[in-house]
Amino acid sequence: MRIRFTLALLLGLSTAIQAPAKPVNSSSYDALLTLFADWRAFEQPPQREGAPDYTAARFEAAHAQLPSYQARLQAIDRSDWSAAEQVDWALIEAEMHGFDFNHRVLKPWVRDPAFYQTLFMEESDVPAHEGPTNHATLEVWQYAFPLDAAGQARVAKELAVIPPLLAQARENLTGNARDLWIAGIRNIEQQRRDLDSLETMIGASGTPTITANLAAAREATDAMADWLKQQAESKTGPSGIGKDNYSWYQQHVHRVPLTWQQEVDLLQRELDRAWSSLKLEEQRNRDLPPLVAANTPEDFAALADKAVDRMMAFLESKAIMPIKPNMEPALRAQMGAFVPEAERNFFAIGLHYDPLPLYSHFYHWFELAQIRDEPHASPIRRGPLLYNIWDSRMEGMATGVEEMFMHAGLYADSPRSREIVWIMLAQRAARGLGSLYAHANEMTMAQASQVHVRWTPRKWMQREPELLKFEQHLYLRQPGYGSSYVVGKYLLERLLARATEQKEAANQPFVLRDFFQQVNAIGCIPVTLVEQEMLGTAAVAP
Repeated sequence: MRIRFTLALLLGLSTAIQAPAKPVNSSSYDALLTLFADWRAFEQPPQREGAPDYTAARFEAAHAQLPSYQARLQAIDRSDWSAAEQVDWALIEAEMHGFDFNHRVLKPWVRDPAFYQTLFMEESDVPAHEGPTNHATLEVWQYAFPLDAAGQARVAKELAVIPPLLAQARENLTGNARDLWIAGIRNIEQQRRDLDSLETMIGASGTPTITANLAAAREATDAMADWLKQQAESKTGPSGIGKDNYSWYQQHVHRVPLTWQQEVDLLQRELDRAWSSLKLEEQRNRDLPPLVAANTPEDFAALADKAVDRMMAFLESKAIMPIKPNMEPALRAQMGAFVPEAERNFFAIGLHYDPLPLYSHFYHWFELAQIRDEPHASPIRRGPLLYNIWDSRMEGMATGVEEMFMHAGLYADSPRSREIVWIMLAQRAARGLGSLYAHANEMTMAQASQVHVRWTPRKWMQREPELLKFEQHLYLRQPGYGSSYVVGKYLLERLLARATEQKEAANQPFVLRDFFQQVNAIGCIPVTLVEQEMLGTAAVAP
């Protein structure tokens, strides 16, 4: 019976997964756009009992068709294309490499219980969720409460996916990655709490269907958490993907032109530089009074409001970047709230001394506002790239401008705030190093976390363990994400250096405002591909 069922399933999948259509015109850019639409439709899994199908049989059938799409891509003649069109081609190639890598190596539907988390209460500060995510998420933050009739129907439909998806998960999760397994239990338990929160948000206005679907989703989530705990002791294997796989993934999917070892060397250098620079700042500021943290909600509100004013005035007066009407509202929506001192995690500690270092990182929200209000002309760049391919660009930019804005004079009136910038860089380098060693299977996730804790200055990572667990778990789930903050920062600095050299060689003035405007206009794509489009240099040049 099992053999017959498997054969029948494979035959069904072969018809359910549409065969690649022939290109309209293999020598035109239109053919690439047609391929892109076909590719994204192919990447969406078919339904199985009301949930996306992540079974082994489905992926074997789908992976067998991948070469057809890759052949179509390679057959397109792009010899007379513009730099932007060449980059669009490279983005689709990277996504196809990502699909292949997920099938061969990462296998989140097999190794990573967190992949089956469906409920998300808050919007991410990057174009898509960080880490591998299933295709049936319920984005609570997108809804206005109380729900109208259309919202009730939609939420009920999305909740109905949870029981069959988690039932399927118990068949699919045959991996032996212990750290991913143990940490993933927290995600499922969090989903259970979020379902309770969602029920409260819906209130007494919930329809009988949404009420029943909530109850079924809670029951399925509880059963999933119990099952994961029962299976946990049998999971004994490593969770990292290994150095060679890591290097291939970075170079071919995320278009980061570095090996695992080169990233280790870079992050160690940045960690050393951050610590030594912090000590020099402290020496320079030794006669200045220390920063005083806001210790009441009223003090914090005033501090945050002043920080937004300072940020926007700085960007405009120093001609750092064009100022758009949507920028200040985007930043004000993310100002944060007062946190009692004993409850502050790493980022909240700095936020209560001076919000500007973290608000610099909130460059993210400027970019998300641009994505929302100024959709990219290219359909390929209009939405998020798959597989977190945007990570070096988004996290690298947000991390890079922390230091760039500092050097450009953001803290001229608050020298001690520069110390926070170096502490934040050290923390990002330390956590990235830990994640690299975890992916090499030279450390467990717990050991990588201790690198993170030990090498964050002033013991700021010892204050709140949940942030530590979240970060190292994410970086183990998504290779390259933990290092992307510092690696992307380096690639952005390299782009800035090469852009200035190119202008100087042509006897043209370099205008920082124009640089940021051009980078933003190109879109949320890997920095190396931004460089290829801006400067005409090779996308994977060392």
